[in-house]
Amino acid sequence: MSERIRKGFAIILVLALGAAMLAVGGCATAEDGEEEPASEITMGGTFNFRINEPAFIDPVNLQESEGTQVGQVLFDSLVAFDPITSEVIPAAAERWEANEDATVWTFYLVEGAKFHDGSDVTAEDFKYAWERICTPANESEISYHLAAVQGYDEIQDESATELSGVRAVDDYTLEVTLNYGFADFEYVAGHPALAPVPQAAVEADPDAFSEMPIGNGPFMMSEPWAHDQYIKVEKFADYYGAEPNIAAIEFKIIGDVDSAFLEFQAGNLDFTDIPTGQIQTAVDTYGESPDGYTVNPGEQVSLGAEQAIYYLLINNEDPALSDPKVRQALSLAIDRQDICDKVYEGTRVPASSIVPPGIVGHEEGAFQYSEYDVEAAKEALAEAGFPDGEGFPTITLEYNTGSNHQDVLALVQEDLAAIGITAELLGSEWAQYLDKLAAKDYQVGRLGWIADYPIMDNFLYPLFKSGSSDNFSFYANNEVDEMLDEARKTTDADERIALYQEVEKMVGDNATVIPMNYYRHTRVVSDRVNEGIYSPNGLFTFESVWLSGAAE
Repeated sequence: MSERIRKGFAIILVLALGAAMLAVGGCATAEDGEEEPASEITMGGTFNFRINEPAFIDPVNLQESEGTQVGQVLFDSLVAFDPITSEVIPAAAERWEANEDATVWTFYLVEGAKFHDGSDVTAEDFKYAWERICTPANESEISYHLAAVQGYDEIQDESATELSGVRAVDDYTLEVTLNYGFADFEYVAGHPALAPVPQAAVEADPDAFSEMPIGNGPFMMSEPWAHDQYIKVEKFADYYGAEPNIAAIEFKIIGDVDSAFLEFQAGNLDFTDIPTGQIQTAVDTYGESPDGYTVNPGEQVSLGAEQAIYYLLINNEDPALSDPKVRQALSLAIDRQDICDKVYEGTRVPASSIVPPGIVGHEEGAFQYSEYDVEAAKEALAEAGFPDGEGFPTITLEYNTGSNHQDVLALVQEDLAAIGITAELLGSEWAQYLDKLAAKDYQVGRLGWIADYPIMDNFLYPLFKSGSSDNFSFYANNEVDEMLDEARKTTDADERIALYQEVEKMVGDNATVIPMNYYRHTRVVSDRVNEGIYSPNGLFTFESVWLSGAAE
């Protein structure tokens, strides 16, 4: 078990969580001094949860927030993360260990766990699932999570079909051998995409599996995915872990935040985003969670800090944007505080690094061109050959629709105009937007990155490693690549963090992307939600939540 967490932060949150739990589930004191029993948890009911249309819900390509929110209730990976402290905790593996140099990891699975089709979950199912992700024909965009595993490169270049470093010692023992020591690999093993899948069900009909995956998690699909409408799941009766209190979840797919909030106000949703300009009103109306994460009746608005960064992507290969001086000018021109105040009502703060607070190794100012300075922006643009923007082409600012991103980009558009740059706004639906980024069919866009696992590596390796499928800026630097590899191999925690910090400063000096703000939750739940936790990694914890007045 890892203890590489911010212990002080964790203790504060745990104490706050305990206070919130006592407020709801503790014992009250009667007038005669006798303790009255706490209100009993109500079992059953359907939790109505708003999401955007996911890109995927099959682990083979589980890559973004909406799909991951669904995938994490259908599947359990080897380990999980405590929803408050982010500590690594057991999941499908009840325990694990590593050798001295962290090149060999052994996971001991919970015996008797079942898939939703009734078949046993074994070590072979993990091996098959990981190889499925790594196989190029399956076009997975998240295979980089397994890049450290022996045999990964051979599968990628199609000289092998198996991960030589993954071995099912027996039905309940999985041994993973890495190409190099990777002291943080236990965090990687917690990614929801690295869950087991039943080979027979996948290969019987891969398309059907992608629409109605069969997992090993606490909830199972009750019908195939109804695209742009809903995804319905129900409690899995043979789940090996603690039984959830609620009977079902309906993930209601509503693309527009304002429409979703109206549905919430009408009593048709239990969880949704708070629209731009309505955060304080929501707090006044529904009450704010004391710790920012734990929600209960009367404490329904979650404003906790997330392990996430909102940033602007820049296509580094675009002719107009390939000069670092131009990118520095763009970054210097943006008034991040103004955006935080106007769009997020002051709940967010400007970002000056790509690794957010809450991740060990975070350093403010790692991106040196993140201060608002119009004169410095004009000077950098002039040094690039475009004094007052003369001769600089019109550029596009792209975003995914259905949230407040247009409001953010509209303010960026105004800021760029102040230094002589004309920009046009262009919105696309989420799945189409991701396709455009991958195809390099954009100039400047926006994206958020929420920790897959709470370590620096997860913000630097996928976003800036040459060839990574999430490197949408298409940044390539051999020195950075070598340093990222060296950091992974470094077993001393302080030395490892120092290497990652050096990488972040190098990327920042190049103005590869533009950090904008650190995410905070802006979500609200209905007054029938009890003991819900919306974690710092942006996932709701459905195992512990219960609904007042729910049917048995």
